[in-house]
Amino acid sequence: MKFERSGGVILHPSSLPGPDGIGDLGPEAYRWINFLARSGFTLWQILPLGPTGYGDSPYQCFSAFAGNPYLISPTVLLDEELLTEEDLSKRPEFPPDRVDYGPVIEWKISLLDRAFKRFKRAKASPLHDEFNRFQKENESWLADFSLFMAIKELHGGVSWDSWPEPLRQRDPDTLQKFKIENEENLQRHSYRQFLFFRQWDRVHKFALERGIQIVGDVPIFVAYDSAEVWAHPELFYLDSSGLPTFVAGVPPDYFSPTGQLWGNPLYRWEVHAKSGYAWWIERLQASLRSIDAIRLDHFRGFAGYWEVPAGMPTAEIGRWAPGPAADFFRTVQKAFLSLPIIAEDLGEITPDVVTLREEFSLPGMKILQFGFSTDPDDPFLPHNYPERCVAYTGTHDNDTSVGWYNHSSTESERDFCRRYLARSGEDIAWDLIRGVWSSVACWAVTTMQDVLGLGTEARMNFPGKPSGNWSWRMPADALSDTLQRRLYEMNYLYSRLPEMPVGRSQS
Repeated sequence: MKFERSGGVILHPSSLPGPDGIGDLGPEAYRWINFLARSGFTLWQILPLGPTGYGDSPYQCFSAFAGNPYLISPTVLLDEELLTEEDLSKRPEFPPDRVDYGPVIEWKISLLDRAFKRFKRAKASPLHDEFNRFQKENESWLADFSLFMAIKELHGGVSWDSWPEPLRQRDPDTLQKFKIENEENLQRHSYRQFLFFRQWDRVHKFALERGIQIVGDVPIFVAYDSAEVWAHPELFYLDSSGLPTFVAGVPPDYFSPTGQLWGNPLYRWEVHAKSGYAWWIERLQASLRSIDAIRLDHFRGFAGYWEVPAGMPTAEIGRWAPGPAADFFRTVQKAFLSLPIIAEDLGEITPDVVTLREEFSLPGMKILQFGFSTDPDDPFLPHNYPERCVAYTGTHDNDTSVGWYNHSSTESERDFCRRYLARSGEDIAWDLIRGVWSSVACWAVTTMQDVLGLGTEARMNFPGKPSGNWSWRMPADALSDTLQRRLYEMNYLYSRLPEMPVGRSQS
């Protein structure tokens, strides 16, 4: 991927409209891609696509390789005769503006189970051959994931550290006995993955055909309650019983006096290095089969990370430990022709992080909302951006621009913002979009919430808030012709169209 002058929008598939309580990979995804293309965009940024667990966060998934089955489209399954009209006849009445995860999960799983039973009854078909190929091609992660999910399901969904010891410790005889006795359950979880990637690959292909490249997200850490930690304990700081000895977080700062305790297990980087970072290479290769560029979350953790002893109530007690730094990226560079990576370099960034990012020419991130708290030398103000960066009005972790301006900012910030942008603030979301789009940043990206000028009620995530996140959904009538023309004009005016047209913009 080339980091050429482009524009894009952040919208996770779960936020798409649709009848089944959560956005999915059906007709609305294709409608969305067409809207992006007609509006002059070339980038669609999403959040991690993994299977969400407790808290519904795409950053705490049951696997770093698997897909989220709740994003599978029942409409597509109906078209392919894997579901029937009768299967969909008892669809609950879901709220259109948010994801109510409990009822949604119950509904989606019931449909996927019906589709699996119909698939099993068919015995032999081209779809069976396709499923068998999928299993063979993805055996390196799929076998462990399906086994992990089947065991978890049998034990009421509890974390793997609460399983009986033989299963927790992966006793070979116990696992073999479980596989034999639960073969159909393992197949059911593998089939869900087959359906997810079958639908996602088609969406991805359609996006590329329309000139849209997908920017995905790879969190540096994985969830403790995941197939990877259970299957590969040697890669993480765990004790003999499988419990973490150290966990991830960030130290106290001005915004968080006790720091942020994330709780993810930390990597034994020396073990990864001895294998030539094989697990990481496989993870990145799998990601780049599904997306075109990676936003590498918490990039500073590759230079150095905050290590908190397990059991601490906050992140106040800990130490900085060295990450794999340049050795990791040199190895990754050898495995790929290029590094289509955006470094998420926000927060307290030390000189070694900057050096690491610059050594491998990775574009960093700039958030315009952050630019108004100091003075004109602030690095988050557009006139200070380097060309090789990705500039945002805000991201999924920020308040919306309207919410920021009306509630989260100080009067001093609002005054500086109005003076800097030479605007009244009455249309603040589009004022910030214009500020980012007019900058020299190679990529300019905004959220769909900002495109629609929505307030805090549409915020996607509030870091530190344990529940109620990740639920916003785009209104069904949002993608109007008027909005499309307005966005096209912005991309035209600031030379962010894929091909600059001769003459004036579209009317």
